[in-house]
Amino acid sequence: MELQQAIVERRSIRRFTDYYVTDDEITQILEAARMAPSWANVQPWEFIIVRDRTLIEKITETYSPNNPARKCSLASTALIVACAKKNISGCKEGKQVTALPNWYMFDVGMAVQNLCLKAHELGLGTVVVGFLDHEKCNEILNVPSDTTVVVTIPLGKPEVSGKQGPPRKELAEFVYLDVYGNKFFK
Repeated sequence: MELQQAIVERRSIRRFTDYYVTDDEITQILEAARMAPSWANVQPWEFIIVRDRTLIEKITETYSPNNPARKCSLASTALIVACAKKNISGCKEGKQVTALPNWYMFDVGMAVQNLCLKAHELGLGTVVVGFLDHEKCNEILNVPSDTTVVVTIPLGKPEVSGKQGPPRKELAEFVYLDVYGNKFFK
């Protein structure tokens, strides 16, 4: 699969078959995540692979009550939990130097995008879940205080639906030349 095809075709999948995602597939997906760029190459990400059904259920309970990802999380045979080491991304000598705090969100986001694209290439589906009780999830997974859960990613074989993803904005709607508001595309 070509990169452009993966970028265009990948979408959030919320319905999985009972296919068991293999350790080899997970390793390939994590290798892709590992290659993401990060602030000063600090690579703040850490991943927890959750296969234990009871833990998957407990983690899913931390999702917001109406989160549509609840069903697919429970149906997944592997839940990838993306965590980040705090206070290293966007920091120099232990002090925040970027104007935007929590720079690890960008770094982990790039790793998660790589992970999702690789999963798609392997014929697997993902959905990124960030609307959850992070503190409770940290507690369930024994995440140390210098680290935090960022998102969970249910992983599985998509049910065939034939549905297309939602439409995307046209470039002319959000690309500017030199200054904000000066349309690049006319």
